[in-house]
Amino acid sequence: MEKWKTLKTDIAFDNEWCTVHKDTIELPSGKIIDDYYVNVRPDVVLVFPITVDGKVIMVKQYKHGAKEILLEFPGGMFDPAQELSHVAAQRELREETGYSTTTIEELSVVYDNPTKDTNKIYFFLARNVEKNLDTEFDTTEDIETVEVPISEIPNLIKERKIRVAGSIAIYFMALMALN
Repeated sequence: MEKWKTLKTDIAFDNEWCTVHKDTIELPSGKIIDDYYVNVRPDVVLVFPITVDGKVIMVKQYKHGAKEILLEFPGGMFDPAQELSHVAAQRELREETGYSTTTIEELSVVYDNPTKDTNKIYFFLARNVEKNLDTEFDTTEDIETVEVPISEIPNLIKERKIRVAGSIAIYFMALMALN
């Protein structure tokens, strides 16, 4: 198996919300594709925050791409050149929920959609979180914080009340780390 060769990259679209590259690529077979579009997206941190008494802190918020209010774990974008991933994870936890901790560990780094997107998701487990700060929402955020007993998470997934892929994945990664 061989990697594809990028022969040329043009910026097809660029603004503060989205950048799209139009790549000309050569496949290992020699075939040239002159319009392979790639979404250049920032990396993301996602946090699985759990309290001393086994409650998981989740957030409910409107997601415009899905056009739905979704239940998920706190997280957000960051630039690895400007901020360490564990610092971004603690910042996003604090900003979106008002919870904080000194006990945070990286669980994994995964790709979101590696076929068409450039970004990675950094998964973190935050233990012994406590509500001790004010929230600081971004302009587009209107967030409700929800405490959920960890034992209820599988039913919420089964009942399709948790439907964001990253949130489902981080639950299983956190479960492995907690056991």
